[in-house]
Amino acid sequence: METVLLVLSGWWWVAPAAAGAGAATYAGLTAKSRRARRLELDAARHEEAEAYRALMHARALVRTVRAEHLAVRARTGMLSSETLEVKRRLQLAKRAHKSAVLELRATRARVRAAAEQYSISSRTDPLPLQKVLAAHDAVTAQWLPYEVDAAKALEYPAMTDARHPATLAFLRAQREAQRLRPSTDERVSPQRFIEYRTAVRVLEAAFAEAERRHGEGVSRTGARRP
Repeated sequence: METVLLVLSGWWWVAPAAAGAGAATYAGLTAKSRRARRLELDAARHEEAEAYRALMHARALVRTVRAEHLAVRARTGMLSSETLEVKRRLQLAKRAHKSAVLELRATRARVRAAAEQYSISSRTDPLPLQKVLAAHDAVTAQWLPYEVDAAKALEYPAMTDARHPATLAFLRAQREAQRLRPSTDERVSPQRFIEYRTAVRVLEAAFAEAERRHGEGVSRTGARRP
């Protein structure tokens, strides 16, 4: 019951084929939309802009803390506790700035990759959002037998038991992905696409981890049987 309360939504008990129809409907409605086809590129550019803003913030913080460090050092001396504390904050700010630089480089690489992919894509290729919807439906199709197949439920009871941390993590990821899943007629912004894509990736990882942990548990239990 805890499992059902955690992840149940209206479409959930429809067969996976019916769930996949949502992706097909979306593709039919937006196949001619240039904006829908370039959604992944727009999302990459959005991430680049966010990374640039984060870098500017990190750079400003380094300058602020550096100025504070110089002021405290002049007032209290190099070895005072206040100077050492500000120096520690300056080191942290510099590390954050370095991370921001690397993140911006990574986002720019993703923009180039997305632009190349967009340039070679055709009208027959799946749309970016359609790919994410299909990945979401694929996880649903893999998990559903653990809930509705009596034999599988008996063999892997932990896969539907929210008392297990790995299962609970998966169920929470499933709930979040379902919350962010756009409707077939919704105009999806780059930011919304990024949030949904991230949620689906987390869901895929959580499901794989739950299967790995509980699969190992069954194997160990089986090995002890005569």
